[in-house]
Amino acid sequence: MGEVQSIPTPGFLDFPAVKLLATDMDGTLTRQGKFTAALLQGLERLQAAGLPVVIVTGRSAGWVNGLAHYLPVAGAMAENGGIYFPKAGPSEPLIEIPDLVAHRQQLQGAFAHLQRRWPQLQASDDNRFRLTDWTFDLTGLTQANLDEMAQLCQTLGWGFTYSTVQCHLYKPGQSKAAGLQRMVQGHFADISTTEVITLGDSPNDESMFDPAIFPRSVGVANVKDYWQRLSHRPAYVTQSAEVAGFLELVDALITGL
Repeated sequence: MGEVQSIPTPGFLDFPAVKLLATDMDGTLTRQGKFTAALLQGLERLQAAGLPVVIVTGRSAGWVNGLAHYLPVAGAMAENGGIYFPKAGPSEPLIEIPDLVAHRQQLQGAFAHLQRRWPQLQASDDNRFRLTDWTFDLTGLTQANLDEMAQLCQTLGWGFTYSTVQCHLYKPGQSKAAGLQRMVQGHFADISTTEVITLGDSPNDESMFDPAIFPRSVGVANVKDYWQRLSHRPAYVTQSAEVAGFLELVDALITGL
């Protein structure tokens, strides 16, 4: 599996070295697909300590708009870097798409092409709430299927990734890292990417593990399920999986603060 390190000693986490936490949601902030009271307490602890949190998820714009409003976070990014919802103010596109209607039609055409090869594919329940990408269910797909899909999408001129819950088709150049960089420049102009801790658990978080952009990256323990699939791996991995791993990181950050 390769070297997997636990939460590091201070220095990696010391204030003022860390000024923002950017975290994935599903499989990272959830426990068996659900939010917990402990999650809310952890987010509130970070808020009280003055460390802003931004959720960076592949979930749809329709879902994420509500998350940014109700959770104690600075904002939330939807669709793997497609659009950002600050706590207050209008949503902001993070990738240039001149005509969203035409873009959705093109994505639908790409999905139809995949369906001809895999007729069982079904669009995700939240797909109708999306703006910048197209999603379909992961259930029943093998790793060989996913690898073939990635190659076919590249041939068709589309990006492809997947998470613990669904597969994504998107415009090349769209990623969590690219969206996060643009969001930081717009909303946290005094922060560099070296002062951001990124947290995730699956292949669609891989761009946030790129040490050339985000050297302070952490994976919750379940990221080890994909370890051999990742070209970029988190610098450190928590001992615990899912939200328990997030809370482990919260404890380390609060201690560092």
